[in-house]
Amino acid sequence: MFAFSLARPANSALAHHIDHLLDAARDTVALRNPALDVAETETSYVVTLNLPGVAKSDIKVEIEGRRVSIDAKQARAERPEGQTALYTERAVTRFSRSFALPKELDQAASNAKLDNGVLTLTLGKRKAEGNGLLSVD
Repeated sequence: MFAFSLARPANSALAHHIDHLLDAARDTVALRNPALDVAETETSYVVTLNLPGVAKSDIKVEIEGRRVSIDAKQARAERPEGQTALYTERAVTRFSRSFALPKELDQAASNAKLDNGVLTLTLGKRKAEGNGLLSVD
């Protein structure tokens, strides 16, 4: 285990370098590919994934054919005025996941719900149009 003191001289070159490193880390964006669960019913797929600390307004779900893309951004909590960071590990986190399902999806029969950091997508399966006759001209 390593131990170090957070106390430092106010005008030292080392303090300047530490402040520079902390400022660079503050602007870092971490990219995560969250694990997900997919279940199937007769009429839909149910996709569940954890997005802790993400607001509903920061989630984008796109459906195109069989492909589902989920993008989200976890905003950084602002530090109260007058506080100076001594050590920062938490960065802005961007979540991104894209996958294809076995059947085409019906966007009108689909919905998304965020509850306690868990995103649940209920994705309706597109109903088969059935057999049709093609007229020959």
